[in-house]
Amino acid sequence: MQRTIAIGDVHGCADEFEELLEALELTPKDRVIQVGDLVNRGPDSRRVIELARQYNVEAIVGNHELRLLEAWRNNKPSLLKDYDRPTFEQLTEDDWLYLEEMPNVLYDAKIETVFVHGGFLPDIPWQKQALEIITTIQVIDKKGNAAKRSDAPDAPPWADTWRGSPFVVYGHTPRPNVLERPGSIGIDTGCVYGGHLTAYTIGDQTLTQVRARKAYAHSKRLPDPI
Repeated sequence: MQRTIAIGDVHGCADEFEELLEALELTPKDRVIQVGDLVNRGPDSRRVIELARQYNVEAIVGNHELRLLEAWRNNKPSLLKDYDRPTFEQLTEDDWLYLEEMPNVLYDAKIETVFVHGGFLPDIPWQKQALEIITTIQVIDKKGNAAKRSDAPDAPPWADTWRGSPFVVYGHTPRPNVLERPGSIGIDTGCVYGGHLTAYTIGDQTLTQVRARKAYAHSKRLPDPI
């Protein structure tokens, strides 16, 4: 029986990524989709990409990949943040090509599910939403615009207003626990912040998690560690 399994934000946490992939006991029939921010912040982004290749993981582009790619394509290291630089220096030509081939979203009509990094605005067809929106949205502000939690701390998560169809599986917004709503599930459980790396199996709606070995980064919004 084929399973479709989604994995949350890895952020360069190679040991945890490998542990989770092994715990899933994958078969050649399984499809594994990673919902973006495969790299950055954690200790070994290059090995994470190697593992993704080894296990045939289909990774979606996240905001971290986009910023790295923009700096690489345009030869503008000034676009990089401090935690981008170790990743930028680690990656090989093949790694950059892997990042370039990441799709913006993945949609599976058979299970009426779309996989995306950040999420969607509720009143625009998901297929027509800009890449910047779908990779960065966390909340919807008072004007109905996509926003980050830091810019609109009292605004509700976009998932609170999403009713589907399709069902949405996403990452990007780290939380101590998954966020389940009738039309979506958020599976970034803050591995890089000392939380968990989470996999969600679509059919039976089960979660598989591994605990972070340590907190590799720190967040102003979350317990330290999660």
